[in-house]
Amino acid sequence: MANTPAPPAAPPKPTWDPKSSESLSPLLRPTIRIRLTLLYGGMFLIAGILLLTIIYMLAAQALHNGSQPPFRLIPDSKVQLTSNSCPALSASGISADQANAALQACVSAQRQHALDDLLTRSLYALVGLSIIAFAFGYAVAGRVLSPLGRMTRTARRVAGTDLTRRIELDGPDDELKELADTFDEMLDRLERAFTAQQRFVANASHELRTPLAINRTLLEVHLSDPGAPVELTQLGKTLLATNERSEQLVEGLLLLARSDNQIVERKPVDLAEVATRAIDQTLAEAATKGVEIRGEQSAAVVQGNGILLERIALNLVQNAVRYNVAEDGWVEVTTELQPGQALLVVSNTGPVVPAYEIDNLFEPFRRLRTERTGSDKGVGLGLSIARSVARAHGGRIIAEPREGGGLVMRVTLPV
Repeated sequence: MANTPAPPAAPPKPTWDPKSSESLSPLLRPTIRIRLTLLYGGMFLIAGILLLTIIYMLAAQALHNGSQPPFRLIPDSKVQLTSNSCPALSASGISADQANAALQACVSAQRQHALDDLLTRSLYALVGLSIIAFAFGYAVAGRVLSPLGRMTRTARRVAGTDLTRRIELDGPDDELKELADTFDEMLDRLERAFTAQQRFVANASHELRTPLAINRTLLEVHLSDPGAPVELTQLGKTLLATNERSEQLVEGLLLLARSDNQIVERKPVDLAEVATRAIDQTLAEAATKGVEIRGEQSAAVVQGNGILLERIALNLVQNAVRYNVAEDGWVEVTTELQPGQALLVVSNTGPVVPAYEIDNLFEPFRRLRTERTGSDKGVGLGLSIARSVARAHGGRIIAEPREGGGLVMRVTLPV
């Protein structure tokens, strides 16, 4: 097919939407800053645990070496002992051996109490310092990674086709500055490449259209001569048809080149109005082929370029009409507004399209089971242009084989 139906029998390719990540809290996203914070804090926590273990072992060893009581009672001694921390020594009538045993137990208990108190206080201190370390690591990581944030913001502005933006990072000549300078150099090359492309498209638009327009004018003047021989008149009509096809090809190529870029100037466009205009331009051809165009177009306003969006609808409707069944064919065109997006759906009867051939229909000069030639219905750029225009608007086109033959084309655009 010339301008044939759009992608999936296979599911659409997943795309990463940066806004979906931005919707999460900065503390929940697995950012580099969070990972660096966990790294800094984790290293501090591990070092603190090791240090606490060493101090505890050294303190335990020191207390163990001095765990013997400072004195011992010899048998038959007549000393009366009193102690608030060791009540067993204050008992009356105990022997020297009993007093020594009580004294030893009291010293051991005091030693264990001192170690437990040291461990508890050290753990509290470690937890407090760990919290401070994580907070300090988060702040330091943010400071270190701030140039990356600057690069990200510049890249996003460049993604909006503002190639004049540069990072121009100041500071020490480290790896981040080297990365920023490399990014700036890449933007310089991209800007020169896009500028050259724009000049080429403008020049090609003039250089290719002019000779084709001259040829068309000459042929039309020749065909308007009533005295021209029949053979030359027939040849002129053939050349005029060929010239018209060449003009369509040139226009399609130029539009394809322009639509590959993002749309800078956006205005409110109602997809219902766009679809209605496309239907109006196709009604005569549909009537000739006996194809009924139906469907309800509900208001669905998006931000974009009206001319390019109309080209999407026109290409899809024309394809649906041209590649239809010979009898009782129909094309259904609907538009609707959904949460966060607008939808244009073009369904049609037609030949059965294998699911594995859907993706090929979006390639330039590709038709169903043919390439470049084999059809006089178009130049093979319709769906390529439609896909490029949809992408330039931040949307996509999905194609699915319809049960019984034909295709269902869905164009999804952000609102």
